[in-house]
Amino acid sequence: MKIVVAGKGGAGKTTVSGTIARAMARSGHDVLALDADANPMLGVSLGVGAEETDRLAAVRQALDAGAVDHETSVEGLVDTFGTDAPDGVRLVVASRIDNDKPSCPCCGVSPQQLLDELGRREGRIVIGDLEAGVGTLGRMGEGEADRVLVVANPTAKSIEVARRAVEIVAGRAPLTVIANRVRDEAELEDIRSVLGGQEIVVVPEEPAIALADRDGVAPIDLDAEAPGVSALLELADRLAGRAVPGGAP
Repeated sequence: MKIVVAGKGGAGKTTVSGTIARAMARSGHDVLALDADANPMLGVSLGVGAEETDRLAAVRQALDAGAVDHETSVEGLVDTFGTDAPDGVRLVVASRIDNDKPSCPCCGVSPQQLLDELGRREGRIVIGDLEAGVGTLGRMGEGEADRVLVVANPTAKSIEVARRAVEIVAGRAPLTVIANRVRDEAELEDIRSVLGGQEIVVVPEEPAIALADRDGVAPIDLDAEAPGVSALLELADRLAGRAVPGGAP
């Protein structure tokens, strides 16, 4: 199963990606978290800490400088450039690096190609935290994702990016809109008025998530029972119900 998370920068897609990945791994699934954002911070939301998150990004940049050997396979990329996160999640930073080896799997393939390759292993769930905006979605073909999660805040710019994402994805993959940081019914209506034709999961404004972001820890570790975190855990349970632990999705 391949799940991708998209939205405007700052909408909360990385928090969504990390929390869902941890929750699905706790359910017994083999989960690979793919950080495809140009500003890779998924490690923090997964709970590996800021230092390890920075190290992964630095390893990717070291490829460009020739300080790190290249990998000859996509699975080798996961082993060499990845790290273990809590609950058994494997994290890999997959932002593309442009250099003179365009056929090299560790730096010459796009995030959507990596999603395709990594999602072929039987029983594995890949969760991709995409770059901000809709660029990667626009390059993805039909069937390249089993579920697209579009994260939107109740702001005009965030809703517009979400609208464009939904327009791109429609007909290509099942999708769910995550109305994130919603404080009241009026803010939810702002999102529904534009995106109401889609399944919408509401994640309320959550102080625990804001505190986790401030302290560089995973929200699921700080307070798994906080309403905003619980909403994401419930979504993860529904997504996990579409896949069999240890077996094919």
